Amino acid sequence: MNVSLKNIDVASALLKIEIEKNDYAELMDKRLRALRQKAQMPGFRQGMVPLALVRKMHGKQVLIEELNKLVMNGVESHLKENSINILGDAIPNETEQKKLDFDVDENFEFCFDIALMPEINAQLTKDDTLPSYRVVVEDEVIDKQVDNYRRQFGAHAMADKVEVDDLVKGIMVELENGEPGEAGIRIEEAMLIPAYMKGKMEQKKFIGATVGKVFVFNPNKAFKGAEAELASLLRIDREAVKNMKSDFSFEITEITRYQLAELNGELFDKIFEKDSIQNEAEFREKIKDIMLSQYFSLIDVVHKRNIRDMLIRKADGLVFADDILKRWLLLTNEDKTKENVENEYPAFVAEMKYNFVKSKIVKDSNIEVSDEEIEAMAGQVVRSMFARYGRYSIPEDEFNNYVTNMLNNEKRVRELISRILDEKLSVLMKELITIDEQEVTTQEFDKILNKN
Repeated sequence: MNVSLKNIDVASALLKIEIEKNDYAELMDKRLRALRQKAQMPGFRQGMVPLALVRKMHGKQVLIEELNKLVMNGVESHLKENSINILGDAIPNETEQKKLDFDVDENFEFCFDIALMPEINAQLTKDDTLPSYRVVVEDEVIDKQVDNYRRQFGAHAMADKVEVDDLVKGIMVELENGEPGEAGIRIEEAMLIPAYMKGKMEQKKFIGATVGKVFVFNPNKAFKGAEAELASLLRIDREAVKNMKSDFSFEITEITRYQLAELNGELFDKIFEKDSIQNEAEFREKIKDIMLSQYFSLIDVVHKRNIRDMLIRKADGLVFADDILKRWLLLTNEDKTKENVENEYPAFVAEMKYNFVKSKIVKDSNIEVSDEEIEAMAGQVVRSMFARYGRYSIPEDEFNNYVTNMLNNEKRVRELISRILDEKLSVLMKELITIDEQEVTTQEFDKILNKN
């Protein structure tokens, strides 16, 4: 068997494997004899079927299988022995490959296209600059979060006078010439919220009203003919709403107001660990700390994104065998179409560039990952997962179960190792390049985070 490789350009090569009959004849004969021992045919005892008959029945299939093994071993051995690094796999050539006739030919030539891995020479120096952000949490942002907590843990209570956001209950009676109509609509427990009224003149009739007050208002004018709102209020079909222009009397029977929770120990204990917050100042400081920790994670996301972009730019000069790689992606992903591959190819190349430069820096810097670091990262991921759902205190047995399950999953472990390398790379980058420290507000940082 003869294996040769011809460079087509800096990014691709043509690999040829020439196989002669003496390369496979003995292997094929051995396989056929093994099949003969198991063959069962009418008129012959098991193992006594003539070899020529076995060859006639199974020879072509065995030939193809043995050639396939020789080809695969030939490709792998040649690349390994000659230290040739490739991207993806060797794929059948579409122009040099001659037609093969397994019924007639005794000698075979197989041609493969190979995408060569480019040589990485990227270097990082102090001339390379990346921004680093320090987020300042404004008082207004803390105020908003305090209000959110107060609203979340608030409660409904009875009120004396109607305010715009109150829930007002009462008796509604349809009027005819200023008097209750005999066949008119009467609703004993009508409910509405003045804030939802688009007709401001009608809305004003409710504001400041007390329980027991009776007044006239027009639902159609109050809700500007909105069919859904009127049908719900008057409890009639939407078709009937179109002709409903009547005035109604409204007698207020109950006023309910949603009151924000008081800023006291009861609220603090509902949100954080019991007795850990003593006053409003500590409450606000705790909220600020949580926000800063959340932004710290987001800052890390942006920093790693910037590092990724920089490393990809460092690999801009690399040349790839685009046509071969696209064909390889299409061959190895049965669910992909040519259009899919074409659309996704730029992202695929960007990912390769990042990983190439990243791997070089990791190797040059002798960065390693220990089992202890993997376990610690698993714990960090689990705590972050629970924090997203507002759980900052996790029972130890529950926490350990999640960590153990993660460490027993090979795919998750690879993801953990990748995250650890990314973090170590992030730290290393601060030594290798120049970091431009910038102080930004939460709004400014949110724009940076959502960029692109």
